[in-house]
Amino acid sequence: MTEPNAETPCRLYLITPPRFEPRAFADTLKAALDAGDVASLQLRLKGENDTPPADDDIRRATEALMPLAHARDVAFIINDRPDLAAELGADGVHVGQTDTSYTEARKIVGADRIVGVTCHASRHLAMEAGEAGADYVAFGAFYETDTKTPISRAEPEILTWWSETFVVPCVAIGGITVQNAAVLVRAGADFLAVSSGVWAHAEGPAAAMRAFDRILAEESKFR
Repeated sequence: MTEPNAETPCRLYLITPPRFEPRAFADTLKAALDAGDVASLQLRLKGENDTPPADDDIRRATEALMPLAHARDVAFIINDRPDLAAELGADGVHVGQTDTSYTEARKIVGADRIVGVTCHASRHLAMEAGEAGADYVAFGAFYETDTKTPISRAEPEILTWWSETFVVPCVAIGGITVQNAAVLVRAGADFLAVSSGVWAHAEGPAAAMRAFDRILAEESKFR
């Protein structure tokens, strides 16, 4: 993920479905990545009943998907597990407020990898993460989502405040679809984190990617 500036359009931060068979999903992912611009792909798996995934499931999924991302210059980020991100050579890790701390995650993955931090709807948490050295802060959820139960509900104004005050990129997350993305781009999001908005799109993931491409390019002009 490269740091955006005023001339750089908002880009897509794609998140995998919570459950999939890696080899079968690889073809779906390839079609999606080839249909539109993606800055990064986050592997976010869940076990049965929303339990943490098995380490070997993360390893198998990374083995299948990371080469596809890297072949298309897409950063590959693992959710919650800095240890596996370091072990598997991922580009970075995303940590939540109840996961490994930013400081510990940075120690584990090193200075050259991406560490992003969930900040919910908290300006305080975001400032703490940015000051500590996070590569991006993630705000949300902005909309209802079936991917996870939101801890907080964020308003687009927090993206505007952040983008006007800080240089650390911000990611908008939570229930984002082609129908509701535009306001978040205009508000100042540097990246839109999208999962079911692509994978569950009525016309398929590739069609969703093409639609997001159009929206991000057009709405970024008005920021």
